[in-house]
Amino acid sequence: MVRRTKEEALATRHRLIDAAEILFQAQGVSQTSLQQIAERAGATRGAIYWHFKDKADLFNAMMERITLPMEDSMRFKGTAEQDPLAIIETGMVHALRLVTEDPQVRRVFEVAMHKVEYTGEMASVQQRHIEARNSCVVDFEKALRLAARRAHLRLPVPAATAAQGLHALMSGLIQNWLLDPLAFALVNAGRRTFNVYLTGLGFERPGLRADVPLLPLAPTPAWAGCHKR
Repeated sequence: MVRRTKEEALATRHRLIDAAEILFQAQGVSQTSLQQIAERAGATRGAIYWHFKDKADLFNAMMERITLPMEDSMRFKGTAEQDPLAIIETGMVHALRLVTEDPQVRRVFEVAMHKVEYTGEMASVQQRHIEARNSCVVDFEKALRLAARRAHLRLPVPAATAAQGLHALMSGLIQNWLLDPLAFALVNAGRRTFNVYLTGLGFERPGLRADVPLLPLAPTPAWAGCHKR
């Protein structure tokens, strides 16, 4: 009986998050009330407060459900045998593919990037975004430093600056693709701009011309999750 109650509570929690995803995407976070979420989920307003402190807590739970499974296993963990740039590229492409191919991931990213305002109770969401961005940039910096050391290369800018630029490049591509998914192919654009960026930093990598098919990447990504959460 206790097990069933726990299972029912978990099911209610997921229904509330599902409802929040749909409503946040349709009408924006600020225009969505907790009462609306409860009604769509077939639950009571009290059920929301049983599972979440406020709307920001619910929003963060929505993000965690998508991002944490990716991030836990895909943080950059370079070793002496691995190419750090290849690790970043593989994880990046995996993340971009999820955005384009998984409807739920795409919906949550659209909400996070275009349907939320950092005002009032949502201030904690902004802080979470900052922490996620900083964590991602640190991973990029580690990988770039290691790759430069292996290549006996002196980067034209500090590794921290190069990492910030790489994050801005990838985040900007996702944001612009979500505005108009028909404008360009996100995965191909991500891989090509990634390589162009690294070439500009002085790394020697095979060029990716628009008329040359992209080679497949390793099936298991080693990095991802550097996105708004």
